[in-house]
Amino acid sequence: MAEGFARAHGANAVEAFSAGTRPAGAVDPRTIDAMAAAGVDIAAQRSKSVDEVEGPFDYVITMGCGDECPAVAGIRRDDWPLEDPVGLTDRGLNQVRDEIERRVLSLLEEIRG
Repeated sequence: MAEGFARAHGANAVEAFSAGTRPAGAVDPRTIDAMAAAGVDIAAQRSKSVDEVEGPFDYVITMGCGDECPAVAGIRRDDWPLEDPVGLTDRGLNQVRDEIERRVLSLLEEIRG
């Protein structure tokens, strides 16, 4: 979701990559639908491992990793303590989606600042 929002709202300001420590290999269809409802098409994205992305990056944002943050090189690191939307109700999924969008927009504002 964060990659989709960063690409949609950040167009020429950022190059976004998303990856996880336990990728499913495919993006959850419910997530694709929730993002489409927010006006962002992520159907072409795929679930990737952190081993597939190479830094260093200007910003590395982790989401709720706590003590298990992946070792991805970045100048600035931040953790967004968000609930994993897998298994949430549609309402819960949409709440996580909306919070990710809010945080992405805030980060883009900071970057452009």
